[in-house]
Amino acid sequence: MKYNFDEIIERAGTYSVKWEQAGGSCLQYQNPDQKLPFQIADMDLPCPEPLIQALHKVVDHRMYGYSFASAESRYAQSIIDWYKRRYDLKINREWIICANGSIEGVNGAIRAFSNVGDGIMIARPVYGHFTECIEEDTYRKVIDCHLINNNGYYTMDWEKFEDLCSVPTNRIFILCSPANPVGRVWSKEELKKIIAICKKHNVLLVSDEVHCDIISKDTKHHPILTMTEDYSNIILVTAINKTFNTAGLICANVIIPDPCLRGIYKKEFGLKLTTPFSIGALISVYNDCDDWLYQVNEYIEGNIDFAIAYLKEHLPGVKVRKPEGTYILWLDFSEYGLTPEEIHSRIYKTAKVILQDGTVHDPIGGGQFQRMCVPCPRPILEEALMRLAKVF
Repeated sequence: MKYNFDEIIERAGTYSVKWEQAGGSCLQYQNPDQKLPFQIADMDLPCPEPLIQALHKVVDHRMYGYSFASAESRYAQSIIDWYKRRYDLKINREWIICANGSIEGVNGAIRAFSNVGDGIMIARPVYGHFTECIEEDTYRKVIDCHLINNNGYYTMDWEKFEDLCSVPTNRIFILCSPANPVGRVWSKEELKKIIAICKKHNVLLVSDEVHCDIISKDTKHHPILTMTEDYSNIILVTAINKTFNTAGLICANVIIPDPCLRGIYKKEFGLKLTTPFSIGALISVYNDCDDWLYQVNEYIEGNIDFAIAYLKEHLPGVKVRKPEGTYILWLDFSEYGLTPEEIHSRIYKTAKVILQDGTVHDPIGGGQFQRMCVPCPRPILEEALMRLAKVF
C-alpha cells in the first residue's frame, strides 16, 4: 500500500498533547494566529493500515479487560522475529519484560540497581526526561558526562566517561541510542568502548533504543546486545511508539538476557498489565508493517533534507547537522548573538512556532539550542520554516 504522508489529518479534539498545547486546528496551519507545534516526538502522519485493522479487531471484540502480554504467545514471538529479521539479534522469550513506557522501564532499572543518592550517568545533551527519572522519580543524582560538540557532530568524552565510571557510587549509565536530540547513531567501535568501560568499573549499562528504527538510509543502528556476548551488566529498553506513531497506546519492552539481573529487576518492577490495544498493535506492526516503515523513513528523511536546505538558504545563521537517526533537528541559534530568552520569544511568541528549548535536554549548555521534531506533512513544516525565517 502506498501512503500519502502529505495528507493533513485533523488532530484537534483528539486528545493530542502536541496540538492541544498549540490550540486550534492543524488544518488551519496557514493561519498566522495558529501555533504550529514541533515540540513532542510523535508523528502527524497516518499509522500503518494493518495496525488500524488490528485495532478495529480489538474494538469489535467489545471487551477490554485486564490484559497480560504474556498471555499471548505471538507478542513475544513478534519481538523475537523483528529483531532477528532487522538486526540479526537472537532474543529469547524469557528475556522480555513488558512495560507501560520506556521511561517506566528506565525507572525500574534505576530503582532496582541503585540507591537513593547514588549517581546515575547520562551524556547531555540528552532526552530531558532522563533527568526527571533520576532527580524527581527516583531521588538519585545526575552525573553528566557531557558530549563533545564537533561542529554539530557529538562524540563521547572518553576520558571523562572513564573517570566518572570509576566512582563506586556512580552505579548506572543510561545510553540514548540513537541519541535524542543530537541525532547520533553510535558506531560499533563507540558502543564496544562504552560496554568495555562500563564492564571494567561494574557499571550497569541501560540502553534506551526507542528511536532505533528511524534511521537515515546511509546509516545502520546496532542494538547494544549485538555488540557483546557478555550480557551480565546490560539492559535494553525498546518500544514501538516512535517507530509506528503509537505513543498513546503505551507499549514498551525491557530486554534483560542475564537471569540474575532479570530476577532482581522483576522483583523491583513487578508484573505490569498492559492493554489489549497495545498487545494487538505490537503484533501487527512487527509482523505486517515493514513496507510502511520503509515509506515513512523515506518521507521523514525527505523532511529533514528539505528543512536543512531551507535553513541553509533562508536562515544561514542557524547551524544544524543532518541526524543519522531520529526525526529530530538540533538547531543552534548561537550565531545570532541573542539571549536564550530572546530566541524563545522570537520563535514561540512572534513566529508562533512551538519548538523545545535546548535547556530541557542540556540545562547548562543548551540555551542557544532548540529541538524540532519534523515527522509531519511537509506543507506544515514548510509553513513553520517560513515563519522562522521571517522573524530571524
